[in-house]
Amino acid sequence: MHHSRLCAVLIDHESRVHIDIETDDIPAEVARLEKLGAQVVDRLERWVVMQAPTGQRFCIVRLQRPGFPKNANRWD
Repeated sequence: MHHSRLCAVLIDHESRVHIDIETDDIPAEVARLEKLGAQVVDRLERWVVMQAPTGQRFCIVRLQRPGFPKNANRWD
């Protein structure tokens, strides 16, 4: 079981919004999203860049804020 929480980040490039998914288990969240059709673009030291089937890029990141997993989704 792992937990995740969605965060929107304002950016300067053309899509104007970048999504970060905070999780307490990056490999499990990446695997879950790959099963849904997302692809890994880059694996960095502390996060993974992924791309949705629609072309939108987003990152899977480690925990960023206190209070996790109080507001997080739980994935079994």
